[in-house]
Amino acid sequence: MKTDDFDYFLPPDRIAQFPVEPRDSSKLLYLNVPSDQLQHSHFFDLPQILNPGDLVVLNDTRVMAARFLGFREKTNGVGAKVELLLLNRLEKSREWRALMRPARIARPGVRLVLEAKEGPLAATVLSREGDYVFVRLDRDIDLNNDGLLPLPRYIKNYVGENERYQTVYSHQPTSAAAPTAGLHFTPELIEELKSKGVHFSSITLDVGAATFLPVRGDDPNKHVLDAEHFELSPSTAEALNNAHRDGRRIVAVGTTVVRTLEFVLQKGWPIKAQEGHSDLFILPGHKFLAVNALITNFHLPRTSLMMLVAAFVGRDRLLDAYSEAIKENYRFYSFGDAMFIIPGNGES
Repeated sequence: MKTDDFDYFLPPDRIAQFPVEPRDSSKLLYLNVPSDQLQHSHFFDLPQILNPGDLVVLNDTRVMAARFLGFREKTNGVGAKVELLLLNRLEKSREWRALMRPARIARPGVRLVLEAKEGPLAATVLSREGDYVFVRLDRDIDLNNDGLLPLPRYIKNYVGENERYQTVYSHQPTSAAAPTAGLHFTPELIEELKSKGVHFSSITLDVGAATFLPVRGDDPNKHVLDAEHFELSPSTAEALNNAHRDGRRIVAVGTTVVRTLEFVLQKGWPIKAQEGHSDLFILPGHKFLAVNALITNFHLPRTSLMMLVAAFVGRDRLLDAYSEAIKENYRFYSFGDAMFIIPGNGES
């Protein structure tokens, strides 16, 4: 298995630059491996796809408004323009792990002056480790409003509402990127599904920016994922255990949910409420212990996300489905369309 095995060509005009409205009008590619079905649908058709008793598991994290633009402070005036993306708050509340551009000026002691909605924000570089810098802010920040949302760089000119890059069920802002499979849900669709007998639970996984980066090197087995903080509540643990006991489907909304559930299930059933850090990298050959169906977007090539979905459904089937989606003008990546996948016996 090589990283190149998870590459594909995507015409640039298939990269979604804006979301569709309403949210659930996005396309949905239904892939049922056991019955060899590949059908074109829409997200609002989920009530015809999900069954009464299914347990749908969401990631209720919220994206932090933690991208800041500014410049390097110099004694003789304004220095180079900078961009700072805060990722993880450290134990000291004003110290953060972050990504910084340009990285070459990220040396200890460098001072940054950043634009923020609550007034100017100063930051001091403490250290640099690989791709990351560690900074200390001069004040507390409001993670809902102070900075900009960190939209992916392939989205060039989006000027819509920030809430459109948040799920309708998001809570605390703890993530550097959205769990994009959930962007298609509307409150009305969730209520319709509940009225049909579909159950909902949620986990929280703090999505890091590195999740979406391409896997470096030729051998994906040597790639290491950043550990991401997660929380699984007692009520969600109970709902998962009951669904597993009763033989009801567990439907993961997004790869972040899959990673969390598969990580906690390494110790087997029953699941216990817990909090921790997951660095599970799921590749083809993984035996899935929790998830029976997956709702997911179309992912960038050579990423850990695409490799996870290939592990769930099979690499060749996944690439065939992507080719069909490209032919049928599906929209790809964060603001794009979705898939609903039921794996075969060999993949789950």
